[in-house]
Amino acid sequence: MAGVQGKWVKLNQNGTSPGARSSHAITIVGDKAYIFGGEFTPRVPVDNKLYVFDLNTLTWSVVDVTGDVPPPRVGVTMAAVGETIYVFGGRDAAHKELNEFYSFDTRTNKWVLLSNDDSGPTHRSYHSMTADDRHVYVFGGCGVSGRLNDLWAYDVAYQKWIKYPTPGDSCKGRGGPGLAVIQGKIWVVYGFAGMEMDDVHCFDPVQGKWSQVETSGEKPTARSVFSTVVIGKFIIIYGGEVDPSDLGHLGAGKFSGEVYGLDTETLVWKKWEDVPDLETHPGPRGWCAFASGLRDGQLGLLVYGGNSPSNDRLDDIFIFTPCVA
Repeated sequence: MAGVQGKWVKLNQNGTSPGARSSHAITIVGDKAYIFGGEFTPRVPVDNKLYVFDLNTLTWSVVDVTGDVPPPRVGVTMAAVGETIYVFGGRDAAHKELNEFYSFDTRTNKWVLLSNDDSGPTHRSYHSMTADDRHVYVFGGCGVSGRLNDLWAYDVAYQKWIKYPTPGDSCKGRGGPGLAVIQGKIWVVYGFAGMEMDDVHCFDPVQGKWSQVETSGEKPTARSVFSTVVIGKFIIIYGGEVDPSDLGHLGAGKFSGEVYGLDTETLVWKKWEDVPDLETHPGPRGWCAFASGLRDGQLGLLVYGGNSPSNDRLDDIFIFTPCVA
C-alpha cells in the first residue's frame, strides 16, 4: 500500500437518529450499526436508548429491548463478538465512574449484566475497548483515583475476565487511547496522560510481555480521543484532540481532521490522504463514536457524531475507505 489514499463519504440518514452527541460508542453487527450512550451537554448523559442504523437503507430506529438495561452514561465503550455486543464502564450523571459489564444479544434484543464486581476491570470511563473472535479487550481510561494503564481480556467462551500484566512506567496511565488487536497482539496508541501522548506500545499475550514500539515515517502529532480501526496490518487513526482545552472536558481543544495509518510490520506511519471536500469530509473532531464497517464490500472507518472545535456536538455520519493509487 505504498500509494495509499482514501475517500470519505457522508451518509444520508433517515428515521429517528440519536441526534448530536459525543462520548458515545458504536459497534457493527452484520449490516447494522448500534449506538449507545453519550452527551449533548458536557458531562450530562443523553439517554440509555439503543439506536440501530441500517447500513443498507441508511435508516435509524430505536431497538425495543428487554433485560438489564444499562442506565445512561458517557465515556462508554462497545465491541461485538459475533452477534453479541459488549458494553463496559462509563460515567453516570453524578460523574461516578462505572464498572458494569453488559452483553446485548442482537438476535433476542436482550441486555444481560455480566459483572459489576472485582472479577473484572475497576470503575472507569474514557477507556478503550476492542475485540477479536474470542475476546473483548479493555485498556486504560479515567479511574476513580487517576488514569489507568491496565489491560484486561474477557473470554466470551469461558465467560470470565483475564488480567494481563501491566506495562509499567513506560506506558503511563491514560484516557482516550487507541486500542487495536492484530494477529493476536494488542496495541496501545497515544492517549492523554496529563498531556497528549505520541507513544506506541504492544503486548504479546503468548509471551506475557509489553514492549514500547519505536515508529517512523509521517508520524501523527500527539493526541487522544481519536477514532481507531484495523484494516489488514494497518492501525488507522482519524481526528482526535491535539491540544486540550483549558476548561478540560467542559471545553473543546484543538482537533485534527487527518487520517494516518501505522504499518504494524514495518512500524512506519503514513498519512492516508483524502481529497478535501467539505461536503464529504468530517473535518476536525474528537470524542466520536467509531467502528470498522463495510461499504461496497470494502472495509473502512465509520464515524458518527463527536465534538467540534466550536464545542458543538455533531450528528452526522461518515465512512472512510482506503484505496491504492
